[in-house]
Amino acid sequence: MKDEHIIEAVGMTRVVIRNGEVVEVGEPEVRFCPLAKRFATPVDPITKESVQKNIESRIKNFGMCTNDRQVLDKETFVLFGASELMSTGLRTKTLDAAVICADGAGTVIVRTPDLVQGLGGRMSGLVSTTPYPEVIKKIEEAGGIVIDKETAKLDVLAGLARAKTEGWTKTAVTIAGFQHELAEEIRTKYPDALIIAVHTSGVKSAENAERLVAASDLVFACASKYVRAAVSKALVQGGVGVPVYAVSQAGKRLIMERLIETDQQILVKNTKLPVEDMGKQPEPLV
Repeated sequence: MKDEHIIEAVGMTRVVIRNGEVVEVGEPEVRFCPLAKRFATPVDPITKESVQKNIESRIKNFGMCTNDRQVLDKETFVLFGASELMSTGLRTKTLDAAVICADGAGTVIVRTPDLVQGLGGRMSGLVSTTPYPEVIKKIEEAGGIVIDKETAKLDVLAGLARAKTEGWTKTAVTIAGFQHELAEEIRTKYPDALIIAVHTSGVKSAENAERLVAASDLVFACASKYVRAAVSKALVQGGVGVPVYAVSQAGKRLIMERLIETDQQILVKNTKLPVEDMGKQPEPLV
């Protein structure tokens, strides 16, 4: 099997990694992201060179897309990140499992905050990956379940099915923003799943954005102008630059639990959503 990983990095930049080396970096579609500016290896402005430097730093520092991948982490990076929200849900027992995608393993069921944060906290949008027995072993030793050890395929429906057979019904699942049809299928087959739409910059039409929002519980806006327009009836917005919107009571509950858990100072104010800051959001919106 070819040792290859394809990810959608900051700025909707396609990156190919083979044998621990960055071999291909596409042209970014977004020039600026307030979150990327705060990375350990900042990406500002977003260029092919800055994206490559960031990815190479991740490979070096925690073994992303290699068999040396670190899978556990306690450090949080943002207040309302997807992995941070799921970690909170697992700690408070609002969630009993999460189905996520991991480089070196594919779709994984996780039940502990440290494994959610370790696998998802510093990972970009995973398109495809290669299985590493060493990484899979670490995940299993940490209590995770790898859905397909042979191919490391990305199949969240299989992950949700396995979670259900294990008796875990309060399950969160992350999907890429362009997968609105998958979100709708999940909502039909697993109505109690908490659907988190991430990496939504690829949503390129109002209809698809509306379908995604209607099927999800939490939606990250990223650089999609269509998603930002579709969340006008959201219940809660977390953050401003790259905000997350709770579009259901279940999503709202998870954001509220995150607020309770953090020791950061917080301003809570009722207002019409979405709230945007033109100086602190991705540019351009696509």
